Amino acid sequence: MTIKNYDELSALEIDTLREVGSIGTGNAATALSSMLNREIRITYPEVRIMGYNEAIEWIGGPEVITAGVLVRISGQMNGIMLSVQPLEFVNLVLGTMLDDRLDDYTQLTDLGSSALVEIGNIMISTFINALSGLADINVELTVPSFTVDMQGAILAVPMAEFGGQTDYLMTIGANFVADGHEVPCRLLLSPDIRSLNYLLGKLGVVDG
Repeated sequence: MTIKNYDELSALEIDTLREVGSIGTGNAATALSSMLNREIRITYPEVRIMGYNEAIEWIGGPEVITAGVLVRISGQMNGIMLSVQPLEFVNLVLGTMLDDRLDDYTQLTDLGSSALVEIGNIMISTFINALSGLADINVELTVPSFTVDMQGAILAVPMAEFGGQTDYLMTIGANFVADGHEVPCRLLLSPDIRSLNYLLGKLGVVDG
């Protein structure tokens, strides 16, 4: 049955999306591990269907400053994917790639920003490639955009794009584990409702 809103997803459909998320985030962790030349694992990914305010609280609160890499998805699936990069994750990346650490985002250089965009884009691309391979669908990605802002402002992008068709946001998130230490980093996938139905249909869960 075709769903009209995220909150209509069944337990089976959410479990299917969680499995997709597990494979996608696992591949993203492998790509990150290769780029940083160190072992990176992921925690068990969460799939949540949340209202926008709840989603903002889930990633740490609306006024927390963070970095974000945003990519728009088109082709047989439309939507956005966002890599939310808290300072701890930023320092993992910059400390390894550039031997640099930040006390706050005001110290971020152009070179550091480029490194974060590259990392975010590769993780997102690897995740989406895994998803498109699993579902046998064609997905195209835009050039990534990068911002440093309050998390509430960063999440305002999916709110503006999808707020007219649903009051909910689908989030897939997992933390990375480096040197036995858990480092927060969220990958948020937000397909539109038509695309979500199409994806579930291709995965054999609903009639697309």
